[in-house]
Amino acid sequence: MAALDLVTPVLSDGGTWRFPANEPLRLDSGGVIEGLEIAYQTYGRLNADKSNAVLICHALTMDQYVASPHPVTGKPGWWPRLVGPGKPLDPARHFIICSNVIGGCMGSTGPASINPATGRPYGLSFPVITIADMVRAQAMLVTALGVDTLFAVVGGSMGGMQVQQWAVDYPERMASAVILASASRHSAQNIAFHEVGRQAIMADPDWRGGAYAEHGVRPEKGLAVARMAAHITYLSEPALQRKFGRELQRDGLSWGFDADFQVESYLRHQGSSFVDRFDANSYLYITRAMDYFDIAASHGGVLAKAFTRARHVRFCVLSFSSDWLYPTAENRHLVRALTAAGARAAFAEIESDKGHDAFLLDEPVMDAALAGFLGSAERERGLI
Repeated sequence: MAALDLVTPVLSDGGTWRFPANEPLRLDSGGVIEGLEIAYQTYGRLNADKSNAVLICHALTMDQYVASPHPVTGKPGWWPRLVGPGKPLDPARHFIICSNVIGGCMGSTGPASINPATGRPYGLSFPVITIADMVRAQAMLVTALGVDTLFAVVGGSMGGMQVQQWAVDYPERMASAVILASASRHSAQNIAFHEVGRQAIMADPDWRGGAYAEHGVRPEKGLAVARMAAHITYLSEPALQRKFGRELQRDGLSWGFDADFQVESYLRHQGSSFVDRFDANSYLYITRAMDYFDIAASHGGVLAKAFTRARHVRFCVLSFSSDWLYPTAENRHLVRALTAAGARAAFAEIESDKGHDAFLLDEPVMDAALAGFLGSAERERGLI
């Protein structure tokens, strides 16, 4: 397939679904969000028997624009390898849904939204959310779109956490699940990196206790540093060495603290470009939701028990050999739990030096594995 095809946007629909006050979102924290708004995009059309719907769950810094141009950056969708004509998820065969998670900043209700009780942005008055809350909101949207059962729920990283939560909370509403580069809970190291990012944001004088919008400022420096620190965890040492090594930005050293090395310039660019499309408070809330995620916690600490109602769901779990954020050992642990619960779980570790971000990049083995799994699941469901 031509390289150009990888970035060709597909026709999409969507917008923002506004739920009435009598359909509030009830949160794990005990809080309630009334007047919930969920921003979403769809690709393809729902078939006559409503059996071809696929929900894509996005990662931390992604959004609903999985296969269409981003309105802020102008860049094409973030998962062109998976979604598009001739791809594993094809709008010609599937009705694909992707929504911005609650707590996000691309149209769904989050800390930057207006609190109807005050007429001002929520800021830190926004309730703390969980992955389960995100999934509960997605289930409301899926129902509103007229879908009872999803052919597949698909996601990588934080998206993979949402897929697991779907299998625990709504197994009767899904037939198959794809979990990429994820884990059943955050490790101490994961939490530690997130805390560094949150502290960088809160240490920025422009954060203003989370009320920066009311002061007409943004904690851009703190958010940029948070992004830089996190981005390192998405890569691998071999990938960084191959791409940058110790190459300099210019001839000779600056003998100062400019970006002498190409890797420094790269990270600064990642940080500065991120602040244009992401809200700092959303970063705090979503990373906290990831840290709280622990599928086994409410099942006596036994992961297999969490999936006992999902025995009928077909699972595909893929990990990447150089992913040290969510390593293969974590994915194997998940697969063993699924098998112990009686579910069918296909698993593969893909050899790659691209680190955690491999699930978003050019990995032909991943493409083939997903095409094979989804094709098999479609044949079993009579979709092809």
